[in-house]
Amino acid sequence: MNEETKLTKDHYRIFALSWAGWVFDFYDLILFTFLVTQLQADLHFSAEMLSLCLGMSLLATGLGGIVFGALGDKYGRKKVLQWTIIIYSIGTFLSAFSWSFYSLMIFRFITGLGVGGEWATGQIYINETFPDNLRAKFGGFMQSGAPVGVILASIVGGIVSPIIGWRLTFMISIIPAITVILIRKYLKESDVWLQNKDEYVNKNIFQEFKELLSKEYRKIFLISLILCIFGMSAYWYTYSWLPTYLEQERGLALLGTTIGIIIIQLGDFTGYTTFGFVSEKLGRRPAFTIYSFIMGISIAMITLFWNQINAFHELIYVFMFLTGFGTGFFGGFGALFSELFPTKIRNTGVGTVFNLARGAQFITPVIITLVGTYYDLSYGIFIAAIFALMVGIWIWVFPETKGTHLNELDG
Repeated sequence: MNEETKLTKDHYRIFALSWAGWVFDFYDLILFTFLVTQLQADLHFSAEMLSLCLGMSLLATGLGGIVFGALGDKYGRKKVLQWTIIIYSIGTFLSAFSWSFYSLMIFRFITGLGVGGEWATGQIYINETFPDNLRAKFGGFMQSGAPVGVILASIVGGIVSPIIGWRLTFMISIIPAITVILIRKYLKESDVWLQNKDEYVNKNIFQEFKELLSKEYRKIFLISLILCIFGMSAYWYTYSWLPTYLEQERGLALLGTTIGIIIIQLGDFTGYTTFGFVSEKLGRRPAFTIYSFIMGISIAMITLFWNQINAFHELIYVFMFLTGFGTGFFGGFGALFSELFPTKIRNTGVGTVFNLARGAQFITPVIITLVGTYYDLSYGIFIAAIFALMVGIWIWVFPETKGTHLNELDG
């Protein structure tokens, strides 16, 4: 399929359902941050306890990405995409029945497992089936599902949940599992995986991890992991407490906070959908640097320099939009990493790198809470700007992978 000269119905189906899976993946993960106030009032949880719950979700994404990444190489992209969507939908649904801090932690852990496995599988599905010259563009388009998921979570969590309550809000999140029916009926398996599966289908997942850490792939795995940790830190230091920061420290009402989050996510969407074009035009490395620097500068403006730009109130929303726009460099991770690992360990490598980095963020909400306690949240969120700048610098240790033919990596 990746050698087709024109996109077919199968291409568009793979993209549409992988994108939908990522929309609801991010919706289920982020929805929790909009229900913090209700959970505190109803179950009498402290901010530290809720930070641990969010951190547990992020930790689980790391484990889920590693396990399901390896399973995707062994059992195929289509099956594992279905499994992950079912798991994160069930985890969020079960959260509605939480009766204690520990029960909520367990249910959020289950949600994180599914969330972690979905991204890599969906990205690999697209990157293996789309033509080489469209890989980065559609990888970026798939990533645009994240801001759509956040906007959906902000609408449901910020506007609908105060009316229906947090329990029913969690319960309706079983709906994404319906996409599994469509995946099962309409999607073909990746033909790149089918062509190569005989080489490794009988290996266990421990052999795949051993090969990932072998001398041949160890360096690229480690530099990819560092890049992704910088990127994930930039994202989660920005977003994990952003609604609380805007509402409690900057005095925005709930509606104003929701509008601000939506503006940022519109920036995200624009960044993700344009990143692939810039990446194909200028190359992977320049594109990462441009977008990550825009993100870093904009984060600084809406945190440390808030009072200065607040004199021109419209600038706050401009820099909110640009913060989201700069986040568009996440749209390049799927294509970049797919162009570095061969088919036999591609899902394992990409899933492990992306989600191990995300799992490492389990401590992020707690750190921001502690910084906010002794200083204020603006200082905690500003840390993200430093990590964003590091992304733009570290990308230059990579080879330029623009124009890579995936089939040649298996030769």
